[in-house]
Amino acid sequence: MFGKLDALEEKYHEISRQLSDPNVVSDLDRYKKIAQAHSELDEIVGKYHTYKQLLVSQAETKGLLQEESDEELLALAREELEEVEGKIETAEEELKLLLIPKDPNDERNVIVEIRAGTGGDEASLFSQEIFRMYMRYAEARNWKSEVLSTNYSAVGGIKEIIFMISGVRVYSRLRFESGVHRVQRVPETETQGRIHTSAVTVAVLPEVDDVEIAVDPNELRIDTYCSSGPGGQSVNTTYSAVRITHLPTGEVVTCQDEKSQIKNKNKAMKVLRSRLYEKARWEQQQEIAANRRSMVGSGDRSEKIRTYNFPQNRVTDHRINLTLHRLDSVLQGSLDGIIDPLITHHQAESLKEQALA
Repeated sequence: MFGKLDALEEKYHEISRQLSDPNVVSDLDRYKKIAQAHSELDEIVGKYHTYKQLLVSQAETKGLLQEESDEELLALAREELEEVEGKIETAEEELKLLLIPKDPNDERNVIVEIRAGTGGDEASLFSQEIFRMYMRYAEARNWKSEVLSTNYSAVGGIKEIIFMISGVRVYSRLRFESGVHRVQRVPETETQGRIHTSAVTVAVLPEVDDVEIAVDPNELRIDTYCSSGPGGQSVNTTYSAVRITHLPTGEVVTCQDEKSQIKNKNKAMKVLRSRLYEKARWEQQQEIAANRRSMVGSGDRSEKIRTYNFPQNRVTDHRINLTLHRLDSVLQGSLDGIIDPLITHHQAESLKEQALA
């Protein structure tokens, strides 16, 4: 571990020197890249510097214990040594976590896709509640959101909704939300009070731009049509709705929320690029050994990850066996009580993997 830290510290000092180089300062693109690399190393190098200062304090205090004979001073020195060693232990754990390789997508914005699964109208109503849950969570963290595409059900629920959330480290917080979210409750239409089980699927995709994922226009089929609302009725007499089919993969994206065909096309392309990026990333992960995949689930939207039980006011995340009896607050956007343990579990498993490497 300390060999890695020494190398990172040396790299940090070299980058610091480059930032004061006039040739670097005059090249804006190069300066931005170097400044970003400097910022990424700043936390871990600062923590390592503090750790080494603690080691010096530990050595000095141990020396005092060997040389001092005054009992009162010895008692103070023992107390100080205990405090310093506690800080050293904490700093070591923090450094181990900081050395875990970061997901390159952690800083990205995300595109979230929510779809009603089994359960018909009840599933579409729950899709709407899940969407609101994420919107409230985004608002609480001062993130911005933008709906890209919506397909409503006849009862006012959501068959499918695609939206973007942008802000600080959005993907790092929402990356483990992909999968099947199951709901257990008594539907309003149920006359005998029986509990029904429905499900919605959630996919969280990192946002990418056209430079990272180049899409050949010749590989696209673009269809335009009149947009429609709940029940299928036409809500626009112009051909503003857009359907884009990526012929090599068969991926289909539709967008009809905007009145402008150009805006709908741009939104659809944004979703398509993120899907193609995620598809390529997933295929790459398939080549990696099973014990090196995401430690809290594959991210596959077919994997059941969480159950929302209304009669018991309970939320259970099945990947880490976490149960909270405050479903009402979770649906109001209080998700940190689930997301933080998922991240902690992932970090713990990553540390185990590093130890075995």
